[in-house]
Amino acid sequence: MTSTTSTDPGPSEGDGPSDPRLPTHRRVIEIEAFEGDGSFELVAHLRDERPWATGSHRDLVHEMELKVTVARPDMTITAAEATMSTIPHPECADIEEAFTGLVGLNVARGYTRAVQERFGRQNGCAHLEFLARTLAPVVIQAVGSAKNRAVSRGDTGPGEATGPLLGPEWLTNTCHVWAEGGVGPQLMELGWRPGPHEYPAPALVELRRRRAEEADPT
Repeated sequence: MTSTTSTDPGPSEGDGPSDPRLPTHRRVIEIEAFEGDGSFELVAHLRDERPWATGSHRDLVHEMELKVTVARPDMTITAAEATMSTIPHPECADIEEAFTGLVGLNVARGYTRAVQERFGRQNGCAHLEFLARTLAPVVIQAVGSAKNRAVSRGDTGPGEATGPLLGPEWLTNTCHVWAEGGVGPQLMELGWRPGPHEYPAPALVELRRRRAEEADPT
């Protein structure tokens, strides 16, 4: 493939102390998840910019994309493709093919460690490896978004994404809210369920107040 390489000839006339209102560096990461037939396709894009160099050949440092398909029944990656369109060295693109090695990884179990072991440091590209690690939380969000989308359009078929992947067991210990015995499990014990009907979720103290009023309306 054809890749654009960026070279820096050194400071030019007029370079000086950075404007405090202008970033020295900007990294932009965008990830979109699309629903397929029994899968999600994730398109992840990473872009490194030097805003102070806008208009010169030094303003864009990295631009790369990672496309991954995840099977919804078991959350396993079935396809992966990396594309590096702007890079500092032509040889950077030699590692693109290696990222097909994401295929077979399960994004719900041991994913981050597996990515680091396969593509960390000298085994890959630091930027693509970082981009790959960001995908698993997006899949979790996509599962919830798919259910909300299905409910909003009255679809109770496969697109509703029902099943254990939306249950508390999948969220346990993913963050402090969903720690064992934490806010999330306590909300569930009080009858709250994730869904489109109330967002954001009520505070735990608020839900307890509601349940107390329901038990004793006087």
